Order: sequence, then C-alpha cells, then structure tokens
Amino acid sequence: MADPMYRTIAQELQDEILSGTVQPGDQIPTELELRDKYSASRNTIRDAVKWLASRGLVETKPGQGTFVKQNVKPFLTLLSRDLESGLSGIEGQGWFQDVKERDRIPFATVPLVEVQAAPRHIAQRLRIPVGTQIIIRRQERHIDRTPFALQSTAYPMELHHMGATRLLVAEDVPEGTVTYLEERLGLREIGHRDRILVRAPREDEARFFKLPDDGRVSVVSVVRTGYRAGDNEPVPFRVTFTVFPADRNQFVINSGNVPNDLPEPAEG
Repeated sequence: MADPMYRTIAQELQDEILSGTVQPGDQIPTELELRDKYSASRNTIRDAVKWLASRGLVETKPGQGTFVKQNVKPFLTLLSRDLESGLSGIEGQGWFQDVKERDRIPFATVPLVEVQAAPRHIAQRLRIPVGTQIIIRRQERHIDRTPFALQSTAYPMELHHMGATRLLVAEDVPEGTVTYLEERLGLREIGHRDRILVRAPREDEARFFKLPDDGRVSVVSVVRTGYRAGDNEPVPFRVTFTVFPADRNQFVINSGNVPNDLPEPAEG
C-alpha cells in the first residue's frame, strides 16, 4: 500500500533536512508554496508539517513560518553517585562539575526562595502533616545558554529553626545544601530514592524550555527524596524535583563495577 500523500511530502522534506540541503534555522517553503509544488490540500500540507514537527525536525513560529530546528546536543546526566566524588550529576556541584568536564558552559539562576504550606504530595514524601511550613528553593539551569532543567527542593522549616538559616537566603550555597546541612547540623544524607516520571510539560515549563504547546515533547521529572539516619529507620529531610525536557537530555544509572567515563549520547 502506498504511503499517504502527507507522508511522501514529509519524507521528502526530511531528506532535505537530514542531508543538509536545508540548514538549521532555515525556513522551509510556506504552506502555499508547498500546496502549489505538490498539488496538495491545505490539510495534507499541515499533516506533513505536523509529522516533521513531531520528530523534532521543524518548529512553527506564529506569524513567521516554519523553520528547521537548531540541533541541540543532548546532555547525559548521571543519576547514580560517582564513586570517586560521591556526587550525582543531578544536583549542585555534581551538575556543574559534569557540565564543565564535558567542555560545556553551565549556568544556574540565583535561587528563588519561598515559604509555603506543604501540599499533600510533598508532605507525604517528607512525612509531615499537610500544611506544615516548608522552605522551597527553585533554580533554572542552562547549558550553553540553552534551558536544560528546572529544579526545586523542599525542606521542613524545622531545619531552619535548628540553625540552617542559609536555607532561607536567596543566594547559592556553593558547597551544596546537603553538605551545608551536614556541616551545620551534623545531618548526613545516608541515601536517596529517585522516582522518574514522564509527562506532558505544564504551561510554564513549555514556555521556559521553548517546547511546542501541544505537548508532543515530553518532560522527564526526577523526584529525589533524601534520607538522614533516624532512631528506627531513615527519615526524609528533603525532596528535590528536577524537570528535564526529553528532547535534549539523556540519563545514565551505573550499577556495579563500570568505567568512570560516560559514553556519547545514544541515538536510539
């Protein structure tokens, strides 16, 4: 059975893009030009463009046209801890270190700090009553000036009352908040649990990452709960939410004896 006409048109345009005939940033022919070239209907052309967009090859800018997307090199994030440094690539200095070691440029905004009543999904993870006061620290992260992640961490207000006052200051903690809490309070993280979700981006996430507003590019949300030692069992003391757009991020989890170096991003 022959391919539908929109697929034939889309694949011809895809060949031009992948061969380099049309370069990233170039505008593809307008809808009217494509209709004339292929003697096709408006819906057929729109389906062809939608097919290209769903594969991350083009993006439509309202009032301007449809353009070949700029290639963004995926970044590999190590979710497990590095055996030598003890850091994971998802947080603080571990992330900065990983980005720099791969000759790329990291940037994180000054943390936005706020106090709020704990919603149910955070209260459950911190094992505190819903509505308990918590501290939220939020940051935006970029690599080579491209938005790569949004991160927010919730801490019980109790930690501030115990003396960890820097949690409420809107400035970076260079050594990392986990290290700060250990040095300031003797509160050592003995383990963490990650939960990984794949979902459509929320409106603010799509806007920050410059994703299509139809949800066709997913985000990966890594929810990390950190635990300290308790009297009977580990006790959660922080929960970190990191949101990554799926079109420019990949993840590695090491287990057992493996080489220290990370491979290049996978292609499929």
